[in-house]
Amino acid sequence: GHCIGVDPYYLAHKAESLGYQPDVILSGRRVNNNMGQFVANKVIKLMIGKGQKILNSNVLVLGITFKENCPDICNTKVIDIINELKQFGCKVDIHDPWADEKNVKKEYNLKLITQSSSLTPNKYHAIILAVSHNEFLELDYCNLTKGNNYVIYDIKSILPREMVDDRL
Repeated sequence: GHCIGVDPYYLAHKAESLGYQPDVILSGRRVNNNMGQFVANKVIKLMIGKGQKILNSNVLVLGITFKENCPDICNTKVIDIINELKQFGCKVDIHDPWADEKNVKKEYNLKLITQSSSLTPNKYHAIILAVSHNEFLELDYCNLTKGNNYVIYDIKSILPREMVDDRL
């Protein structure tokens, strides 16, 4: 749950108050805190490797909720991936059938595509499967991608290996 991101800091504080150095705990938090940047950088490198220009490329992020098949967007780390992609100059669409459109707009000032039928065919240079909602297993990924040099990155490893360029 949400405590995973917070509890290590309480544990580290308690360890320090007892005279222990919580290096492993804090290192784990640093790794987790940088995963959004890591994923975005990996996708950008894959796109460059396929000869894509990054500026104004269209990237579809599948999922923004905290976890699969759940509407909760509180403490989602997907926002870090989205923000990093935007810093590279990508145009990012977010599709999540579970998240509430108004909450996403209020919390993150992002427009959400809630219906798969609203996704534009042949548009995306890259697709990042960020949250493993059941609905994402039913998507026609080839119909959504543009050209032959697209990138599919599967963070949750739920798609067949031969379908994706890489996974986390």
